[in-house]
Amino acid sequence: MPKPSLPQGTRDFSATVVRKRNHIFSVIRNVFELYGFEPLETPAMENLETLTGKYGDEGDKLIYRILDSGNPFDENFVSTFANVFAESNSLAQPNTSSLAQLNTSLLSNPLNPLFSEALKNYQNKLKNEITGKALKYDLTIPFARYVAMNHTKLTFPFRRYQIQPVWRADRPQKGRYREFYQCDADIVGSKNLLNEVELVYIYSTVFSKLGIEVQININNRKILQGIAEYCGCIEKLTDITTAIDKVYKIGREKVEEELIQKGIPKEKIKRIFDCVFIVASEDDLFTKDQLINDYSYSEEDANRHIEIQNSSYRTSIEILDCLYGQFYNDDDEPIKKPPITKIGMEGIDEVVEVFNYLHANNININLVFDPTLVRGLNYYTGAIFEVTANNVQLGSIGGGGRYDDLTGLFGVPGIPGVGISFGVDRIYDVMEELHLFPEDLQVNTRALFFNMGEKESIFAFGIMQQLRSKGIACEMYHEETKIAKQFSYAEKKNIPYAVIIGSKEISENNCQVKNLSAGIQETVALDELAVFFNNK
Repeated sequence: MPKPSLPQGTRDFSATVVRKRNHIFSVIRNVFELYGFEPLETPAMENLETLTGKYGDEGDKLIYRILDSGNPFDENFVSTFANVFAESNSLAQPNTSSLAQLNTSLLSNPLNPLFSEALKNYQNKLKNEITGKALKYDLTIPFARYVAMNHTKLTFPFRRYQIQPVWRADRPQKGRYREFYQCDADIVGSKNLLNEVELVYIYSTVFSKLGIEVQININNRKILQGIAEYCGCIEKLTDITTAIDKVYKIGREKVEEELIQKGIPKEKIKRIFDCVFIVASEDDLFTKDQLINDYSYSEEDANRHIEIQNSSYRTSIEILDCLYGQFYNDDDEPIKKPPITKIGMEGIDEVVEVFNYLHANNININLVFDPTLVRGLNYYTGAIFEVTANNVQLGSIGGGGRYDDLTGLFGVPGIPGVGISFGVDRIYDVMEELHLFPEDLQVNTRALFFNMGEKESIFAFGIMQQLRSKGIACEMYHEETKIAKQFSYAEKKNIPYAVIIGSKEISENNCQVKNLSAGIQETVALDELAVFFNNK
């Protein structure tokens, strides 16, 4: 008999872990609802075509395909499969009747020159025939599918939150699992940057309530597109962003090697790095005259910009001002000319506007502009976010961004959206490492009623039900046994109180209540027992 085991990257959760996870879920859910978001749930599986092509080539490789129900390997399947192989000149044994006898390893290389066209076609048919569905990779694409299917019934802007598991065929490691929960909040039907600001507030509020100090990083896909335009290689945008996304995993030199392999000249790579790894200083901050005279700012907008330069967001504004200058003015050429990349400057303006909102409300959130932030999902079109915990090396614990035409992938264009996600499993690991879970989470049963015999337990059961009706969690030991064994049970389950009702207590209409941690025992009248526990 095989030894019981779990699939790699999955876990069982004990009562202790479940209560801690529920604490995280509860905090996140309460903040979502505080901001007017409505709950939604979508199926664990989606049609394969719903998911593929939405996450980039790397993401598509991590989608869990589902074998369709029934038996796809029936007699007709095997017969057809064998005939196709036979066409390919001895690639299969003649008259094969069992799939196991076929040289199925050849399927792993669809470019094998020995494959006939019929076999290639059959391979595609095979994929579609047996894997037409997949487990959902994230919550955003299924949400976009839901909006596309229900857009005539929804009231826009539509705010939804979703707390459900997702699955990815990733390599398991610390903080990375194959089955994990996401907690998403999205706003669709509005392009207003106030939505991005609210999502930053949600991040800040949730992590503050959980006791986690975080840094919220922000970038904009328009800025990344602007960098590609600035460097004269817009056609290589995907290659550039894919490489930049790996910089903290493989290092700057390896990123350069990858860009060279993609056919990008070294001089253009230098321009890319000048933008992505930009080094700014106070000298790069714009003056009010520069903003008005060189960049056509109104006096009001110029004043706002100067004000934010002197805020807690000064370092990020230095980088943004420096990048803005590069996008507008290449080297020492005159300022008065069309900018090199309008889309890049639009992205900078959007990021600065988020900082302006926060500063105007005197909110000091640890929001930092990071030009290396990419987030490798193809559907982002504007602001992108990523959250990391301070003092813990565990990767991101949240992320998201703007996607202005995600529903267009499902035939319903023109519904913009923006959303964020919380990585609950990593948040759990951070809170465990930093000892942030409240101590009282594990107290469920408040009192254990001792089993003192058949007559006594029947009487005690009625008292226990009275307590339960008033919201006081309690249980009775399942059988009459030694007192010491019942005390041991209560201690192992961290039950704080023992209630003892014997024949003497029944006759006197009271009970003995013992505080197991303090070792204090006292007599309590039965009609005052609920008040006793409510006051503890």
